[in-house]
Amino acid sequence: MEKNSSVENNKKTWSGRFNEPVSDLVKRYTASVSFDYKLAEYDIQGSLAHATMLSAQGIISNEDLTAIENGLNQILGEIHNKQFVWSLDLEDVHLNIEKRLTEIVGDAGKRLHTGRSRNDQIATDIRLYLRTSIDTIINLIKAMQLALLNLAEKHTDTVMPGFTHLQVAQPVSFGHHLMAYFEMLKRDIERLSDCRKRVNQLPLGAAALAGTSYPIDRTLVAEKLNFEGICENSLDAVSDRDFAVEFCACASLIMTHLSRMSEELILWMNPSFNFIELADRFCTGSSIMPQKKNPDVPELVRGKTGRINGHLIAILTLMKAQPLAYNKDNQEDKEPLFDTVETLIDTLRIYADMLTGVRVNQNAMRQAALKGYATATDLADYLTKKGVPFRDSHEIVAKTVQFAEQKGCDISDLEIAELQKFSKEIDEDIFSFLTLEGSMKSRNHIGGTAPEQVQVAIDKARKLLS
Repeated sequence: MEKNSSVENNKKTWSGRFNEPVSDLVKRYTASVSFDYKLAEYDIQGSLAHATMLSAQGIISNEDLTAIENGLNQILGEIHNKQFVWSLDLEDVHLNIEKRLTEIVGDAGKRLHTGRSRNDQIATDIRLYLRTSIDTIINLIKAMQLALLNLAEKHTDTVMPGFTHLQVAQPVSFGHHLMAYFEMLKRDIERLSDCRKRVNQLPLGAAALAGTSYPIDRTLVAEKLNFEGICENSLDAVSDRDFAVEFCACASLIMTHLSRMSEELILWMNPSFNFIELADRFCTGSSIMPQKKNPDVPELVRGKTGRINGHLIAILTLMKAQPLAYNKDNQEDKEPLFDTVETLIDTLRIYADMLTGVRVNQNAMRQAALKGYATATDLADYLTKKGVPFRDSHEIVAKTVQFAEQKGCDISDLEIAELQKFSKEIDEDIFSFLTLEGSMKSRNHIGGTAPEQVQVAIDKARKLLS
């Protein structure tokens, strides 16, 4: 941060009570302007609404309101044009803006802080910032969901092995597999939308902790700032960071979902799988091994998920032993919160683009699905439908698989006579059930992997996004 030489020797706004200045070390240690300057736009939004209310209530004059509005709009322009000079001596975003406002408009700028405190001011700024961030994140999730839908629709009938315990379990549609992540992201949007309701409550008017003796109108401020409600207890209003914890929990879940998908992309890109290839722009090479194509983006998503999870724990720990009301500890909420927002936004943006560059090796997926006796359950279901108790069917199929293993083939490659050694209920029609496509198509119900049902799910999802 640059320092403004014109204010280097100025007294602190609150220094009248003190007999000696703050040391340079304490000044650097306690200042927050190096990161809370990111809240400048929201600080100005809150100040404009506060000033409008002060004027409406007759607490400041209309002339003062006009001067404050003009001054704050000038400051906003200076910030957008990177002409505003931030001062460490002025501690935080609030005092930097207030000092500059007073330079521009004089005494009117000094009246702006009437009826409020930096305690309710910062709580309002963070909520405004986070509300905007949530809206951005929800839109980015929807963009990623659309990329998933587009890829899934190309592969509703592409067969791949479904896994449990990372072992081949049953054949599934690749489109169906992708749609599982759509569902995760849908829940993420629901959580964020619900979190937004608790973010979107107005703390301004709580002042330092007890409210103010001025005849303020908090409802008017809430309306000006599009808040859905008002924080009802002044002590809670200035000290509450539940909304930040809740957002970080939502963010951790989103990153966890993206990390899970990243792990699969990394595995699928491995030559041992060879299911997919990522576009070159999302990969890097090796400084020593010229043949390498490393999936750096998915790997970094996994790594950054750990950092975001850490931020959630950091803010929870920050709050765990704070007495009411505001404490300086709360200054430490911003850096992890800002990093969570910025990392999540960057990750979602790059992920949506990355999905558009996924090339699918359908043959490799199909060959992998032929390994591991993926249709064994279909044989058990077939026998059960013929009247064989499922537990007996399970035993019959287990022995059939064992026989096929010894022979070195899939159960679908066994002769009918060989299959009938294990059960006389098996007829020639069994082979239509033992194919990969037959297995998929038989799961034709809501939530099943049948290509027809996958397309239904995709169509429903598109309507949700429209």
